[in-house]
Amino acid sequence: MVLTDKFGRVHDYVRISVTDKCSLRCVYCMPEEGLEFFPDEQVLSGNEIVQMVKNFAQMGVRKIRLTGGEPLMRHDILDIIKGISAIPEIEDIALTTNGLALPRLAEKLWNVGLKRINISLDTFDADKYRDITRGGNIRQVLKGIEAASQFPFKIKLNVVVIGGQNDNEMLDFLKYSIENPVNVRFIEFMPIGHTNIARDNEMWKHKYMGVETAFKLCDEQGWHYKPIDFAGNGPSENYQIEGAKGSFGLIHPVSCKFCESCNRLRITADGAVKSCLYWDDEENIRDSIYDFTAFSAKIQRSLDGKPENHEMALADNEKNQYKKPTWRHMSQIGG
Repeated sequence: MVLTDKFGRVHDYVRISVTDKCSLRCVYCMPEEGLEFFPDEQVLSGNEIVQMVKNFAQMGVRKIRLTGGEPLMRHDILDIIKGISAIPEIEDIALTTNGLALPRLAEKLWNVGLKRINISLDTFDADKYRDITRGGNIRQVLKGIEAASQFPFKIKLNVVVIGGQNDNEMLDFLKYSIENPVNVRFIEFMPIGHTNIARDNEMWKHKYMGVETAFKLCDEQGWHYKPIDFAGNGPSENYQIEGAKGSFGLIHPVSCKFCESCNRLRITADGAVKSCLYWDDEENIRDSIYDFTAFSAKIQRSLDGKPENHEMALADNEKNQYKKPTWRHMSQIGG
């Protein structure tokens, strides 16, 4: 069985938000006033998540990413990963984290089958980090990166580029990719989960910056770089500076649409499937997890309604009248 949408895109990758809770309050993920988190009973259980992945495995899915919120806040996250790693068809399990719990959990995560980790780090400056995360301590995430580096994880650093806030550090992150065997991914600031569309659109446009600036910075330094193939599930275009231990990637959903090659579905923490990150379209699948026929029908129905693109680009942002942007914030979708 192969999951295919009406545009012929094959979907073999599912991102599952295992919680909407997080120990940080990043500016691009949650509103300043915070969010009311789902009650525990509204969030998918560990058994439901593992069974859901078994269903997806029968439908041709081979790659799973666990996201949040902060997935390492779940007390049963190790059991969930162990359960997924025992499914023969699943070839790749990854996790996105803020890194704060890695000093305590890195070894255990490796032992239960996790192979790849994305760690969010938008700045090397302690004050900026505290501002962006609304209170975070950068020393904790740096300890987390160090802890994960003691094991053979494939590590990526997620850097959301925000104009006027951390865009002047892109060069520092490029240097980091030269000196360290990690993939630094520059991600464009996205307009997701607006509560006041007019106000928030203005804020987003003011802070938006295209990540292709990385090329200009390399050229200014006289660094030669080339495109590379990089194993993983994401939409990044990857490059390596000559002589570098690591690499850098660009994820630009706004300035350069990547929808044509989209191969992913997203499951929210409360059990809804979203075929497109940006739009409001979703369908609850929690009541069908233990009924494969009903489950697969809902998933295919969601795919059948998947748009060709999300029309998130700057020029198109206010032109779409036939669809409504998602009400969910990034922490509730899982990115």
